[in-house]
Amino acid sequence: MIRIIFTLIFVLAFTVSYAQKVTLSGTVKDRENGETLIGVNIFDRIQQKVSITNNYGFYSYTRPQGEVEMVFSYVGYEPFVFKTYLEKDTTIVVQLIPSHLLKEVVVEGDRQELLQENTQMGSINVPLRQIKDMPALMGEVDVLKVLQLLPGVQSGTEGASGLYVRGGGPDQNLILLDGVPVYNATHLFGFFSVFNADALNNVELIKGGFPARYGGRLSSVIDITMKEGNMKEFHGEGSIGLIASKLTLEGPIVKDKTSFLLSGRRTYLDLLARPFIKNQSDGQDDVGYYFYDLNAKVNHIFDDNNRLYLSFYGGDDKAYSRSQYTGNFNGIETKSREEFGLGWGNVITGARWNHIFNNKLFANFAATYTNYHFRLFSEDESTSIYNGDRVDDFFKADYRSGIRDYALKADFDYIPSSAHYIRFGANHINHRFTPGVLTATERSDIFDMFGGEESYSQEYSAYAEDDIQVGDKLKLNLGLHYSGFLVDGEHYKSLQPRVAGRYLIDETSSVKGSFATMAQFIHLLTNAGLGLPTDLWVPSTGRIGPQQSWQASLGYYKSLKGGFEWSVEGYYKAMDGLIEYKDGASYLNMVENWEDKVEVGRGRSYGLEMFVQKKIGKTTGWLGYTLSRTERQFENINFNEWFPFRYDRTHDVSFTLSHHLSDKIHLSGTWVYGSGNAISIPTEIYQGETALDFGYEGQQVDYYESRNNFRMRAYHRLDLGVSFIKQKRWGERTWNISVYNAYNRMNPFYLDFARNQDTGQKSLVQYTLFPVLPSFSYGFKF
Repeated sequence: MIRIIFTLIFVLAFTVSYAQKVTLSGTVKDRENGETLIGVNIFDRIQQKVSITNNYGFYSYTRPQGEVEMVFSYVGYEPFVFKTYLEKDTTIVVQLIPSHLLKEVVVEGDRQELLQENTQMGSINVPLRQIKDMPALMGEVDVLKVLQLLPGVQSGTEGASGLYVRGGGPDQNLILLDGVPVYNATHLFGFFSVFNADALNNVELIKGGFPARYGGRLSSVIDITMKEGNMKEFHGEGSIGLIASKLTLEGPIVKDKTSFLLSGRRTYLDLLARPFIKNQSDGQDDVGYYFYDLNAKVNHIFDDNNRLYLSFYGGDDKAYSRSQYTGNFNGIETKSREEFGLGWGNVITGARWNHIFNNKLFANFAATYTNYHFRLFSEDESTSIYNGDRVDDFFKADYRSGIRDYALKADFDYIPSSAHYIRFGANHINHRFTPGVLTATERSDIFDMFGGEESYSQEYSAYAEDDIQVGDKLKLNLGLHYSGFLVDGEHYKSLQPRVAGRYLIDETSSVKGSFATMAQFIHLLTNAGLGLPTDLWVPSTGRIGPQQSWQASLGYYKSLKGGFEWSVEGYYKAMDGLIEYKDGASYLNMVENWEDKVEVGRGRSYGLEMFVQKKIGKTTGWLGYTLSRTERQFENINFNEWFPFRYDRTHDVSFTLSHHLSDKIHLSGTWVYGSGNAISIPTEIYQGETALDFGYEGQQVDYYESRNNFRMRAYHRLDLGVSFIKQKRWGERTWNISVYNAYNRMNPFYLDFARNQDTGQKSLVQYTLFPVLPSFSYGFKF
């Protein structure tokens, strides 16, 4: 199969005519810091054709010999016009000048927007400037929370950073940081993501019409790239907020040759609370929680054709409680110590080598490692002395789970002509699963109470895709993704066709359609509670097969004057191989024989998404609306009837606005509305003697007529922010004031039954997480 894919590639390549044509190629960079720019729009005014830079800033454009007038444009930068007479293949490095308050990117009507040109559907690129302008929660602007404001993306619960994209679960999102998968992307029990915006260069979300180069997940791709480090000068920025501080440093090691980036972030709730806790407990107790992130990157340019990137991310959450006691009770001298700890985090490393073979062929080779780990432990130690007899006691329980990946990958971009953009490649992943092991030690004896053994699997894939220009109006993307998975003697294979098309109605509007099939070979067994990261990643097995999906989309896209874009997309997605807890199954006993404790079923999601966006000018923002329905079906759950997914929302609205009142004052606001989440509540409750009929003497029995049979109240919230910026001799300082939930909406976090003290009757009670919550932060750049 792999041989067939690559044969097709070379057949396409050699059927292209090159008569009297020349190629313009090179890279596009930021003039101030040397960063390569991703997705730069390259417009040929004479031929009226468009190209773009790839994820490493490389471009290649083939056209007839003669006069050329190329416009290089990118959001937030002055356009660059290149005029010359091309007689032969030419390489140029384009350096764009940043311009933060552009009124126009290029002259209106003199360009074709990538929104129209691209065949890609369901893709949204949010500029980092817009992300940083958003109102903050407790002084932190969060990348994933900004993505939750986009149509087709749900947040799940209040405050959480999880993403539910077009009816999928959080495990179905392929989250990439510099091309390396991130398995747990949240801090603070789900309230913040692991992505420090100061360390990032680009954020792209793909919800549908997936290109063949992506695979391994069903619902979305979130492709995040880190900054490369300033090649020209040493710079830094940071901030001090209510719960966290961060600092980013970047600069040249060898000017215009080698650069570095170093960025760190840490909360200090534990440091602030420690003196008060120790004072209250006479120094006997210590309780705390903190998280930290560390991003590092080095990139080196060997020559015009070779470049090396080394990337690192390390982050952990740690919650702990320590106490000790010394005393005498009834003549028994006792000394004891108790310690509890909870921690989880990621370690990610990657080495990537870019090589330009010639002006038409670009390659990226990568070796990566990712490690998600979770640990929960408890330790008790005591010594008792009575009448000279000494008794020592010790007990320790240590629970660990996680997943490690070792991967190799090769990707190629081949651009034989302006009518073809061919991508092909392959990768291999060695998965190592630790599905949950509890080791207990009592006195000097060590024994395993329960848990699964570490398991290994191999995942591989190959792909090929071609952007084909058919005439002046029609453009197609035809792709094929082939993947396989080997585990415990099983060998799963999946052939996934991908098709997308764009028909250009006129220079400012187009219609697009796409169809994509996806496969996912790993599953997530997750805690159904309040967001504790006790997630178990497990492989497909002989009994539990891979998840699979197909999605069809159709949309209309329009570019308007003043930098506005709007679109409407309809989609239908079908999913198979989904897993769900059996009724009555507990997370606590999931690690042993987990296949016996889950049901395998299917899901479907369909909807309509509307999106209006403005990326340039003093005023930017967007308005998004989603009308959707998401359902699940399992044979032994809900009587084999379809039921609403927990995070199904019929209506979802988001509005964001950022306005630069002046160079010194920036205003921002967001407003969100969503239909209530679906939950299960009992339709009848039996107690006392009535419960005997069900075999539960003296107990309460809850009867559920159906799964997720009740809707919580609608959710809506207004956030506001203002930044005061002042230039200093050493750089720039910013005071930011934000208000989360400005009109103090009591949004439902969860519901529970409570007994009325007067009547003795039970009724549903709503619990709220965040009231109005003001915050501030101090930022600086130098």
